This record gives sequence, structure tokens and C-alpha cells, in this order.
Amino acid sequence: MTIGDRWGVTEEETARRYPCDDEVSAPELQLWRGVTVHAAPGELWPWVAQVRLAPYSYDWIDNLGRRSPRDLRGLPDPVAGEPFTRALGRPQGLILSVAVGEQLTGRLLGVVMSYVLVAQPNATRLLLKLVSDRFRRAAPLLSLGDLVMARQQLLNFKHLAESGRAPCRHRARSTGSVLLDG
Repeated sequence: MTIGDRWGVTEEETARRYPCDDEVSAPELQLWRGVTVHAAPGELWPWVAQVRLAPYSYDWIDNLGRRSPRDLRGLPDPVAGEPFTRALGRPQGLILSVAVGEQLTGRLLGVVMSYVLVAQPNATRLLLKLVSDRFRRAAPLLSLGDLVMARQQLLNFKHLAESGRAPCRHRARSTGSVLLDG
């Protein structure tokens, strides 16, 4: 156990198997994060899947000050092999596996992470587990840094899903093409 290795999760949630566990057989680093979102999994999933556009954490740190979209952009479902996210102005990481509406697993900077949605009555538990077979000596520092960033990301997803933001709005250009208005 490392300082900051858990936030918002139960013992049961840390004991469960996550898709990232299949990617790293002997992890040096294991971190768990979780939040209850008062929205159905189908309302939360598009926000989690939209991590492909931006990190949804502290944009001034990990997105060069560019604000993560606050409206759904109508993206197709993620596919293994696609970039995991965009940060610092360019694609980052790789999507490793997807179960639409249930889990998204990717690799980013030597860390494998799984976002798992667990349906509950009138809510969804959004769980995040991160594992790596690197960073043994830096684990305490990484754990605390991730705690700050991942907590903000999960809280942003929670807020956006609970706010009932409408799916992408379109407006027409004079040329007849369609722009996403966000």
C-alpha cells in the first residue's frame, strides 16, 4: 500500500479484477479511484469515451490550457488501437480494449488504466484502476500526483454526466458544412 493509492473506492472494489490486470502481470504500481455518478451508465459512457479528445483533468496542466469539451461531440465508440487521449496538443497513448458502456482500457506513459462503469440503482460507480510494472521508486510521488489529477478527472465526468448536457449541437456554415459547436 502506498500513500494516495486509493480514493473513493471500497475494499471490494480494490479486490475485483480489472481489464488492466490482464495487461500487467507483476505491477510495481497499483492505484484505485472511484466516484458515484447519479446518472445511468448510458449517460456516463459517452463522457468517459470522450477522453479521446482531452484529459478532462486540470486543463492548464495537462492540456496546455485548452479547455476539455463541455458538450458531447457525438464520437463513434472507441476501438482498440486508436489513440487513448489528446494532451499537450497531440494524440497520446493507445486504447488496448473496450467493452462499450462497460469499460475502456488504455496505455499512457507506461501506465495501463481501466475505466469501469458499474450500474447501481439510480447511479453508476465509475472506477479507475492504474497499474504499471515500472516506477517502483517513484510510486509514492506518482500516486499522489495521480490522486490529484485523476480525482479531478472523475469529478469532471461526474459533473458533466449529472448535468444532463445535451449531445452535440450542430450549426451550419454558409458553405453547407456542419460544425460542432462546443
